[in-house]
Amino acid sequence: MNENLRILGVDPGDKRIGLAISDQTGTIANPFQVLIHVKRDGDARTIVSIAEKNDVKFIVVGVAISEDGEISPSGRKAARLADMIRSFTTIPVILWDESGSTNEARFARKMMGAKRKNLKGHMDDLAATVILQTYLDAQMSNVFSNTNPHTE
Repeated sequence: MNENLRILGVDPGDKRIGLAISDQTGTIANPFQVLIHVKRDGDARTIVSIAEKNDVKFIVVGVAISEDGEISPSGRKAARLADMIRSFTTIPVILWDESGSTNEARFARKMMGAKRKNLKGHMDDLAATVILQTYLDAQMSNVFSNTNPHTE
């Protein structure tokens, strides 16, 4: 595949925003950067700038969904950030269930042999990587089941 399909993953938080970016084939997510949350419009402008500089084709924003399928209060904040990002760019912005991404990032770090004290710090970029990788994996399974990937 020679088409650039780089995708940016966003894990919004109250203090920090984790970013992950895919390879050019849109297959593998990698930790990219952690932003310090300032305010929604400034964060959105920074995310758009990063997306544009990296020739991103889609932005995937993690949204927390409760066990009963409702968007949580933090998920509503993430959805508002996604709306703000949309207001500054024509790059498609997709909401994606991020439930459990921090715990998965912590588990992955533990499996890689991290010491206990290193499991307590922020994992925003790793959580963004988990969010993005689950999105990418779902799109690949859609490709194999003959549905259209990368649509909302």
